[in-house]
Amino acid sequence: MQHGPAVRRRKLGEELRKLRHAAGLTSRSAGALAGWHQSKVSRIETGASGVKATDVRLLLDVYEVDDPRLRTLLETLAGAAGGSGTPWWYAYRGLLPPEYRDFISLEAQACSVRTLETSVVPGLLQTPAYARAVTRATLEDLPEATVESLAEVRITRQAVLRARDPLKLRVVLDEAALRRQVGGPRVMREQLRELVRSARLPHVRLQVLPFSVGAYVGLASSFVIFSFPNTSDLDVVVLDHLTSSLHLERAEDREVYSAAFTTMQARALSAVDSLDLIATLMDDA
Repeated sequence: MQHGPAVRRRKLGEELRKLRHAAGLTSRSAGALAGWHQSKVSRIETGASGVKATDVRLLLDVYEVDDPRLRTLLETLAGAAGGSGTPWWYAYRGLLPPEYRDFISLEAQACSVRTLETSVVPGLLQTPAYARAVTRATLEDLPEATVESLAEVRITRQAVLRARDPLKLRVVLDEAALRRQVGGPRVMREQLRELVRSARLPHVRLQVLPFSVGAYVGLASSFVIFSFPNTSDLDVVVLDHLTSSLHLERAEDREVYSAAFTTMQARALSAVDSLDLIATLMDDA
């Protein structure tokens, strides 16, 4: 297990090595075509050093990779903006820790996300008032201006659900998150109303794990699984902690968490029954 930047370097290096092999090039010949020493290619492929987006673009040109989505993804893994200029979260770079910026960039380039939340509504489905309340509670003693900015970041992230090619979102949500009065009754009523609206989007599926299922795998830890176009080798599991995040990228880890998510979907209420439960709680709030 490593933190996000190290994982991304290694995954980027693995993918670039596959592309070099597909192009029929040795690391020496690839370096020569790029105008580099062989050792630079080797360092990039092993994840031993960081790599600039411009270097990634040069290697992709050398390997004759034309797929725009694959190029965008690999440039983003290098910390770039996916070839489309400065990413929006760059404006918050002094506020957001590197792990969170890395999380946002993965989210922005993913084609689908599966998430288990055991205590709060997922950030992609939060209302501004709920986001502010969660931020105040989890990061105490912050200036109000900072709370507002962090909530603004969370709401801006939701643009991935409104894009022309929107993110496919699958959520399994513990019933506890629906009943916990974050921000008070008024905030929760609006949050529940927003969950109903979001869950009716064709690319969003929300299922509730009711209290009646008892204990379940994943109860002690929320997680997010990012999946990307073109290759499942770039999928990442993210575990959130109070002060940091851990990224899991080994195939066996991804398989375990994917299987756990599928199991929890089977144990959760159907999407229709989940909406009925949320509507009932909204009426009672």
